[in-house]
Amino acid sequence: MAKTDLNLVVIFDQIMKEQSITVAAERLAMTQPSVSNAVARMRHQWRDPLFVKHGRGVRPTPYALKLWQQVTEPLHNISDAISPDTFDAREATTTFRIALTDGTAAVVMPALRQIIEQEAPNIAIHTVPYKLDGEDLLSNADVDLVFDHYNGETKHIRTKEMFDNHFVCIMNSNHVLASSDLTLNSFLQADHLLVSLSGDATGILDERLAEINKTRRVAMTVNSFAGALNLLHASHLICSMPYSIVAEYHAIDTLAIKPVPIEIPPVKISMAWHCRDDHSPSLRWLRTVIERIVQSKDFLQGAAA
Repeated sequence: MAKTDLNLVVIFDQIMKEQSITVAAERLAMTQPSVSNAVARMRHQWRDPLFVKHGRGVRPTPYALKLWQQVTEPLHNISDAISPDTFDAREATTTFRIALTDGTAAVVMPALRQIIEQEAPNIAIHTVPYKLDGEDLLSNADVDLVFDHYNGETKHIRTKEMFDNHFVCIMNSNHVLASSDLTLNSFLQADHLLVSLSGDATGILDERLAEINKTRRVAMTVNSFAGALNLLHASHLICSMPYSIVAEYHAIDTLAIKPVPIEIPPVKISMAWHCRDDHSPSLRWLRTVIERIVQSKDFLQGAAA
């Protein structure tokens, strides 16, 4: 590595970010053959394939991932030293990729789009389905940001808590349980709907019930919050979900909302990003905008039970 052309490191970093030789060439204002030749030189000098074909793009080898973790911070330090740390949102043409569930998207996306239309009209936002696989998505550069529940901060992943998602029990306003206080016994006897991103028929509520030797009947699972709300409108199922989602879908008038008759720890919603983007002025702008949106939403401070 001591005699390596530093231009190769810059090209390597861009390919790792984009997971595509073609897109990396566009970002670097180079021809694709030039970038492909650079990859051939990397493979020879570093004695590793580095990238393998994956669909229309490439996937890094384990060696490439390890190498990227080592060179990213020094490379960004050099960039910071010689380039101004500025980002003009109004002129930028950046595309951001964000991983989140449809429920969290409902909380932030309408307001984010309004801000982009007013302050950054050429910026694009592409969302990616989130299945609690944030570390892989960030490490592989499939997304720039995760905005949802994230399980812990690792050496290379940065997180910042945004708000607590408090659970409530939701049902059709015509449900037999809608007109009275919801007791634990009536709660357990009802047919439950579970939003499960993984497809498993158990969730955080079932773990809490197991602690007191109780179970419930999960009669149906779906993998989206929008789908769950549609089902609640058309059925006699009940569902425990974060209050913020119900509020953002404007479903309060047609659904009954009750306190869950057992304590469920709130789910923390965070922003997460890879350490290689610590010094990215564009991603810093996006994180600041999302913070503004969250801070403007009073209902996120607690459940409206």
